[in-house]
Amino acid sequence: MKSALILTGGWEGHQPSQLADRLTAELEPLGFKAVSQTSLEVLDDAEALRSWDIIIPNWTMGALTKEQSANFTGAVHGGVPLAGMHGGAGDAFRGDLNYEWMMGGHFVGHPHVGDYTVRFIDRVSPITAGLPAEFAYHSEQYYLLVDPGIEVLAETDYLYEGRVCRMPVAWTKQWGRGRIFYTALGHTPAEFDQFPVVLDLFLRGIRWAAGLL
Repeated sequence: MKSALILTGGWEGHQPSQLADRLTAELEPLGFKAVSQTSLEVLDDAEALRSWDIIIPNWTMGALTKEQSANFTGAVHGGVPLAGMHGGAGDAFRGDLNYEWMMGGHFVGHPHVGDYTVRFIDRVSPITAGLPAEFAYHSEQYYLLVDPGIEVLAETDYLYEGRVCRMPVAWTKQWGRGRIFYTALGHTPAEFDQFPVVLDLFLRGIRWAAGLL
């Protein structure tokens, strides 16, 4: 089986423990043995980090030491895949520029919480193939600052202060030899049941990053 490290902690509003439990259960049938670590001390060992088949950040806010940041970003640059969602990855370790650069973008706010439409603009990727062209969603709509080099899979129209922005919702990118997938969807695990496409997208992204799609 593939090994998956889930970094579990940070702000409790995103229910990190519940998300880790749900992902552990969902990943096992897909060939992953997931281990949830609730201390960032796991990032202190650079050699051990390189042994994981994928790392899943699930840690809204929080802070890394300089060594932890170097170990984490270095492991992914060396080929360890990374997949994350919503604030557990897109709002993790605020102000750590290397982490934010690696992830391909970071959260700055969600002025709108409510209904919006998500569009898949890349229908060729194995992550999105067969998914609906668009779907209606109800949750926090993340406003993100993003790396122009990301490969956008899905987007939404963000209406804010009288202007409409095309805002990425899911993307992939390469960081050295490491594959990265991120989606801004999935505020809490309950949304997996309300909007099954969100769970499907994330599990596909994990498998793609790990080289299984």
